[in-house]
Amino acid sequence: MRKTIVAASAALALLLSGCGSTTLSKVEHRGQSSGTSRPCGTLNLAVNAWVGYEADAAVVSYLARNKLGCAVSEKQIDEQVSWQGLPTGQVDAILENWGHDDLRKQYIQTMHVAQSAGSTGNKGQIGWYVPPWMAQQYPDITDWHNLNKYADLFRTTESDGKGQLLDGSPSYVTNDAALIENLHLNYKVVQGGSETALITSLGQAQQQRTPMLAYFYSPQWFLNQVPLVKVNLPQYTPGCDVDPAKIACDYPDYDLDKIVSNSFAQSGSPAYTLVKNFHWTNADQNEVARSIAVDRMSDDDAAKKFIDGHPDLVAQWLAGTGAAS
Repeated sequence: MRKTIVAASAALALLLSGCGSTTLSKVEHRGQSSGTSRPCGTLNLAVNAWVGYEADAAVVSYLARNKLGCAVSEKQIDEQVSWQGLPTGQVDAILENWGHDDLRKQYIQTMHVAQSAGSTGNKGQIGWYVPPWMAQQYPDITDWHNLNKYADLFRTTESDGKGQLLDGSPSYVTNDAALIENLHLNYKVVQGGSETALITSLGQAQQQRTPMLAYFYSPQWFLNQVPLVKVNLPQYTPGCDVDPAKIACDYPDYDLDKIVSNSFAQSGSPAYTLVKNFHWTNADQNEVARSIAVDRMSDDDAAKKFIDGHPDLVAQWLAGTGAAS
């Protein structure tokens, strides 16, 4: 999630060869029927490693298969590498893009192989958070100026005598190491391993009243269960994050959007119209994500539950595709 450096050529080699953790592993689903007059063909969807994105993909995939008759190929792939599939045809659409001005410049402005397909409607926010009990017991801990005062509370066996800042998946390229250095904080970034591990650790920290400082983000269903409290870092101003090595400001707020290849946008496929029309709220996404993460529903079952409960919204997404909602 989130701010990345343009991926190196080695990552592209992995993408094309099908090797490694950042590769395009895929799951294909064949649509059963179609109410459209235009053939859909195959929709190649990047699926990035957080459950909010999985919720996006679940709903779009379900409708593409069951309403448009598409074959859907879901590529489990890191977010920054997803862009490399756009010019090759391996990726038609990225459903939840978190900024990435560097990649926009490369693939949209310079290479002219991709474009934005509009907002998802989701508003994204990244930051550092503490469990609610800590904000209550140490009210000034939410001001970054006071973090060094509390560093000893956050020491772990992995933090080398410093306070620990717990991050999520290693695929989430963040500003956190630069922030620690440039704000002169006595902390060390420790990778939690995955979104699930991050959520588990934060839940335990609240339940067991153990200290924790962690990178987290919204939209995220977990925030409705445990209302984490955000630490106020230096205010974001436009341009304060231009040089990754010198970043000393908070993350910006994100209007999350969809990125598609130009060839997909020009294909005439009803799947492109569906992707372009797809627009919902943070609460909508969290509803589907919670069904997947907490209720252990399959992606299809979670998508169908939401779709059946929101016919008017689905009709908006299918408008212009030729499919009956």
